[in-house]
Amino acid sequence: MDQPATFQDLRGASVYITGGGSGVGAALTDGFMGQGANVAFIGRSDASAFVEEMRDKHGRAPLFLQGDMTDTELLHATMAKAAEAHGPLKVLVNNAANDKRHSLEETTPDFWDWMIEVNLKAYYFACQEAARQMKDNGGSIINFSSISYMMGNAGYPIYTSSNAAITGMTRSLARELGPQKIRVNALAPGWVLTQKQLDMWATPEDLAAHLDRQCLKEHLTPEDMIAPTLFLASSASHAMTGQCMVVDGGVVVTG
Repeated sequence: MDQPATFQDLRGASVYITGGGSGVGAALTDGFMGQGANVAFIGRSDASAFVEEMRDKHGRAPLFLQGDMTDTELLHATMAKAAEAHGPLKVLVNNAANDKRHSLEETTPDFWDWMIEVNLKAYYFACQEAARQMKDNGGSIINFSSISYMMGNAGYPIYTSSNAAITGMTRSLARELGPQKIRVNALAPGWVLTQKQLDMWATPEDLAAHLDRQCLKEHLTPEDMIAPTLFLASSASHAMTGQCMVVDGGVVVTG
């Protein structure tokens, strides 16, 4: 999908994306590279084929740093490598998450810890390192949340709890980091139909029911998240911080 806007200040910007090799994250990597940004991303699975796809498309490759973002020391090390390659971070996008279905009854302490590590802890400590790199020149941190907690969805209570916490964390960090000209915003997508969603969760009945709740009668794709993220990353949103911007086709109402 061709992007409707060009954000000149993102050209040459150092961008780090968690989970930037698949799903929504891959669309974001593509979108930032299309703006001329220098992108690094972390992911657990091998993303070599995607890196080559981006090289063929943009004439240059993103920096793929393979690893588990729940390992805080490794996460910080990859962010430092991104800075070595592209300069101090200008943009952090906390995108990677896991919405594995579960119930209250079946939840164990180990599963709780794992879900929180993936969906909240890694976000927090990525923000910590990004803030350290941005403290002299400012920057933009974008934390992906979800409308799932706003809808009160059942079926994955640790995931919805994490997304509610991400919004609260975003507001607190915006207050703390604002004096350093670091903006912190959340982006809350609706149901984005990645291949994983289509393969694992998207039944025809659930798809129809969700579309019925949307004002706009088109299912969301990963590409729908690119322009809103670029906007929050760029100086076009220079007066926005501490906000949670919903991009869901018109399911929930904010304000």
